[in-house]
Amino acid sequence: MIGTKKMNSKKTKTPQKNPKYKILFVSSELHPFAKTGGLGDVSNSLPKALKNLYQDIIVLIPAYPFAVQKAGTIKHIAKINLPLKGFPGHLGLPIIEGKKNSVSIIETLLPESKVKVWMVESEIYNRPGTPYFDDNNREWDDNDFRFALLNYVAVEIAMGRIGLEWQPDIVHGNDWQAGLIGALLEDEHLSKKNMRPATVFTIHNMAHMGVYSKDRFDALELPKHLWNHHELEFHDDFSFIKGGLVFSDRVNTVSPSYAEEIQHEEFGYGLSGLLSYRSERLSGILNGIDMKEWNPAKDTMITKNYSIKTLDNKQKNKSAVQKHFNLPKKKNTILLGIVARLVYQKGIDLVLEHMEEILELPVQIVVLGSGDLELESRLRQWVNNYPEKIQIQLGYDESLSHLIEAGVDAFLMPSRFEPCGLNQLYSLRYGTVPIVRETGGLGDTVIHASKKNLNNHTATGIVFHESKGSTIVDAITLSSLLYQNKDVWKKLMITGMKQEYSWKESAKKYLKLYGQAIKDRNKYKKHAPVAL
Repeated sequence: MIGTKKMNSKKTKTPQKNPKYKILFVSSELHPFAKTGGLGDVSNSLPKALKNLYQDIIVLIPAYPFAVQKAGTIKHIAKINLPLKGFPGHLGLPIIEGKKNSVSIIETLLPESKVKVWMVESEIYNRPGTPYFDDNNREWDDNDFRFALLNYVAVEIAMGRIGLEWQPDIVHGNDWQAGLIGALLEDEHLSKKNMRPATVFTIHNMAHMGVYSKDRFDALELPKHLWNHHELEFHDDFSFIKGGLVFSDRVNTVSPSYAEEIQHEEFGYGLSGLLSYRSERLSGILNGIDMKEWNPAKDTMITKNYSIKTLDNKQKNKSAVQKHFNLPKKKNTILLGIVARLVYQKGIDLVLEHMEEILELPVQIVVLGSGDLELESRLRQWVNNYPEKIQIQLGYDESLSHLIEAGVDAFLMPSRFEPCGLNQLYSLRYGTVPIVRETGGLGDTVIHASKKNLNNHTATGIVFHESKGSTIVDAITLSSLLYQNKDVWKKLMITGMKQEYSWKESAKKYLKLYGQAIKDRNKYKKHAPVAL
């Protein structure tokens, strides 16, 4: 009819609600209580993001003395008797025949959140140092016992045997330190006919596999039937991480590219065949970052706050970094930052091989990190020879890492492999141009400053392909040349700062993964018919 308004026939869609799960998130690290790298950051940010999606999540970590000290307010909530006989014998503690070992659970909250943290109290964790090393940077020789204990406790919680009327739908283990949980829970299901929660296992770094000898397998009182090459056995030893890969309902890595890379021999560390076999259950979910903690406009750890609209204030932070490291201010000199473990994986040796060529460029370099003693020594030698060009601070300092991200012009990550990487994401957020090798999450998150990408405003950094010192030199040379053109460099900075890498979308992907794990729980294919 003429003049009559046509009614809108479209129905209003009801917003889709996320499923709600009870999640036990198991990790050996949790920032700010215990952190040596990216795992600590992820274990902080992902649970908070899941909590914001109305999930009932609890993080389980060991009660390291430094973690308990940082936690402040705690309360004892449970005592757990473990089905272990002589487990503490390696510590020289008395073994009482027939008596179960017991541990306590203490509870606190993750700072600035409502996420509950449960810590496992035991004599085995009551030591100085880091989660893995003593004060002299020597690995604890009983780390297998220390983290197996965490796994056993996780199973007791998962099976609802701690008397707290809370049992998870999902147990989410992280890295090799939580790799036995899936195996132990599957044993509960098969041998005791107990319905177990679904399991998800996240690989943060395949290079760390938790490999130990047969006698340690026996000492850890693991079920005897798990000793075979289809399950935990690994070239006459056994591997924690293999337990997570074989038995978990779903396995994921921290970037899509790394999920592909580990199915090949170079990055699979002897388990690429197994990972390929489980490819239907293997996926990659890119890590996010805590956008509140890493925010140059509000960061209390930097000298001068700034944003896209006040980018000139970033120079105040550059001056602060140069002052901290006793570097002179030099016009048109690009300041490069490295915050990393000084190890082979990170490609530090490749930088050192060509350091003389690099330092001939108009650059300055600041390094924060520690690791391989030889790499540390070689870096110190360059500092002695070129103190106005390069400086290093050994160890880790959270506040200084923030200042470096805010103050340097470009951030160098020449990694041989990088499951995800977080520093390139921090750098993008802070208008610090990342220089990265195209591998794992680095290739997934940084877009190269080619002429085409610069013209269409998509470039966010410098990306090189080969893991060679000469290509690193070329990448730094290109960075230095682009830095001389202030308009181009500013465009790179702003495009990077506009990228969105919060945890919100990644957390939704984890919820989907949890749902898949629950569906897959009863479809598990036990044996992998591949030579491992």
